[in-house]
Amino acid sequence: MVIPVWDQTLPTLISCLDATLRRLGGVPTYVLTDNPKTVSIDHVAGVPARHPQIVEVGRHYGMQVHTCVPFDPESKGGTEATVKIAKADLVPTDANLRGAYGSFAELEAACEAFVGKVNGRVHRESARIPDEALAQERNRLHVLPLAPHTIALGQTRMVNTDQTVRFGSVRYSTPPGLVGAEVWVRVAGVELVMITDLDALPQVPDWAGDRRGLVEVARHRLSTPGTPSIDLSHYPDHPQDPDGGPRVPRPRARSQAERDFLALGDGAHAWLIEASAAGVSRIRAKMAAACELAALVGADDVDAALGIAAAAGRFAEGDVAAIVDHQATGAAAADLVVADETHSAQLGTATWANFGTTTTGKETTA
Repeated sequence: MVIPVWDQTLPTLISCLDATLRRLGGVPTYVLTDNPKTVSIDHVAGVPARHPQIVEVGRHYGMQVHTCVPFDPESKGGTEATVKIAKADLVPTDANLRGAYGSFAELEAACEAFVGKVNGRVHRESARIPDEALAQERNRLHVLPLAPHTIALGQTRMVNTDQTVRFGSVRYSTPPGLVGAEVWVRVAGVELVMITDLDALPQVPDWAGDRRGLVEVARHRLSTPGTPSIDLSHYPDHPQDPDGGPRVPRPRARSQAERDFLALGDGAHAWLIEASAAGVSRIRAKMAAACELAALVGADDVDAALGIAAAAGRFAEGDVAAIVDHQATGAAAADLVVADETHSAQLGTATWANFGTTTTGKETTA
């Protein structure tokens, strides 16, 4: 497996190890690695002193983490050879004629294609196809834990009251229902991945569905300080214009009369928003009249009339009733006419164009 990463920190190392084990479908007895500080913090009399957290990770997965012996071709050479093979095919050079990558996503796609290529063909030494060999060897692997080690999840952050977490001096939004909860954040390529444990929440959010345990809750493209990454879908109760325009109000009933009116449907919601913006007087009385009319002719007809009235800007007394009567004749909503200033019956100022002038023959004097 070839996984491109931005850094060689311990969380990144563990996340790559977890991804590899899950791709294999099991855990071997041990893994062999080089001697980075994330694995061996020191060498005492030539004996590597393991990083305490890497030992804890090994216990979690049921394996041992071994490091290669310096200048040993059977261990050091083996770990370095895999890197050389991957670089020879994936790093742009004059030898492989590979062009530069336009983005990190292109590099990830190239690594995935390389893995599929080398694992699907016959290996020169073993004369076996790695994918087929793995299917046979998987029976000898240990059972893989359901959840990855928490170090692989990244760094912990607390969700603030504004539904954001702070990472790298940048605020990233989270879905509703996570305020005060703890989430893990880690960098995956050019994205920031957020994970949380739904079982640890006092109440599981509606968007979680049937999912439980550790789940990915959000994914943002990495940003820079001063430019927060906010997903508007994370704030369903606070609709906003992505271009920075004014926020569209969302009606919320606070009395029984308001609940009865808004229960008529989407047309009632639109009528209330447009009528309020237009400065219409006696809104509550007209809402009550619409409810009384709905009790007589039906809520669907009145709701449709309210939607037409909102679109046409008709908020006068009796307008909704007149639209209901008009619809009863079989007229369609496509017959809607909206008055504008382009075609007005009001007298214009064309007759005053020659005011103050006298005309004599072909000459005009002021």
